[in-house]
Amino acid sequence: MRMQRYKKIKVIISGGGTGGHVFPAISIANALHQKIQEAEILFVGAKKKLEMKKVPEAGFKIIGLNIAGFQRGFYWKNLLLPFKIIDSLIKAKKIINEFNPDVVVGVGGYASGPILKIATAKKIPTVIQEQNSYPGITNRMLAAKVDKICVAHNGMDKYFPKDKIYLTGNPVRKDVVDLDGKRNAALTYFKLKPDRQTVLIVGGSLGAKSINEAIYGNLEMLVNNNIQLIWQTGRLFFAKASSLTLKYEQVKVYDFINHMDMAYAAADVVVSRAGAIAISEISAVKKPAIFVPSPNVAEDHQTKNALSLVNYKAALLVNDNNANNELGETIVNLVNDKHLQEKLIKNISGLGFLNAADRIAELIINTSKNNQ
Repeated sequence: MRMQRYKKIKVIISGGGTGGHVFPAISIANALHQKIQEAEILFVGAKKKLEMKKVPEAGFKIIGLNIAGFQRGFYWKNLLLPFKIIDSLIKAKKIINEFNPDVVVGVGGYASGPILKIATAKKIPTVIQEQNSYPGITNRMLAAKVDKICVAHNGMDKYFPKDKIYLTGNPVRKDVVDLDGKRNAALTYFKLKPDRQTVLIVGGSLGAKSINEAIYGNLEMLVNNNIQLIWQTGRLFFAKASSLTLKYEQVKVYDFINHMDMAYAAADVVVSRAGAIAISEISAVKKPAIFVPSPNVAEDHQTKNALSLVNYKAALLVNDNNANNELGETIVNLVNDKHLQEKLIKNISGLGFLNAADRIAELIINTSKNNQ
């Protein structure tokens, strides 16, 4: 079996803060276990962040550091930051000394900083994974010292040493992007008609205010163009959207979609925020997409993520502040333009990675002390 090729290893995976960091990290851990069943994996995250809940739910052990980032503006919390950094470095050194990893992996987020800093100082092999087309500050700071850097986009040598870069793609949940033979079942699942174009609207797990308001304001136009919708609004907008759409049988409203594979399988066009994982999933399922990047993320990551596809003519972009005026018309134009849909599908097909977690796991194993 494939997993017998490798020696047993001990791996620390550090980082988190958002789902864009946490879920790829879990996918990488699962891929490591598929290759080396006896691999020991320890997560290190930031206390009170998403990883402290999601990692144990996935069956892995995690230790939390008392670390945080700089708060924009003058907040009293920033006065505590130097003490939190020192405390986290001390704890990171203790964790590494006790666990004695063969390789340390950083997935971005503030929690990866102290662990990677100690690991590189102790000459332990290190790998970082950058999900975005514009790297986060933690990974930019670590790049000079780590051994290998996994990226999801071309042109990352603008930010990282070229000889350390490996184009692997972002890990995506295989169950979400496996759409084979699901189209008819998906239309039945959502009670949609096969003779209409289906548009999937997603704004992240919490929804997206600008996207929701644009869909709400243009719903009659969309319906009049024979479009049916699967609309994930998030919790806050759900009641408002539901009250309006009761009279439209072709509009299906959800606060959260549990079966994203069914949603992707039913969709002809996707409207989405431009988080790294959303970009990777849409690329993997090869759907024509309109991205509305969130302006409320550090260093405008989402616009840069979207442009990494738009510049290859593999997706369309509507700026957040123009969504009310432009999104409805952009959807109608794309739905009615089969040639443009085919062009976007063709161009996005070469940008998706279905086996990214597998590639990254292989690279981690080959970097580790036990398998060099």
